[in-house]
Amino acid sequence: MQEVLIVFSVTVAPLWLILHYRSKRQTNSQTSRQMSDSEYHQLELLAEKAEKMAERIETLEKILDHEAPSWRNRV
Repeated sequence: MQEVLIVFSVTVAPLWLILHYRSKRQTNSQTSRQMSDSEYHQLELLAEKAEKMAERIETLEKILDHEAPSWRNRV
């Protein structure tokens, strides 16, 4: 069970955050309320960090697939 939570928090959560804030950014740009420059800059930084984290996760998964092919089957 713990492995499932780790995999979820490492793979699904960052991707969900990226998609959530991208759609939120698109929605906000279409509404009358605009983000301040500092809020927009902070959101951009967070999106970049989330994308880098997703790339790192993919790399780690590739390494694990190579080093321990059955790691995904452990429950």
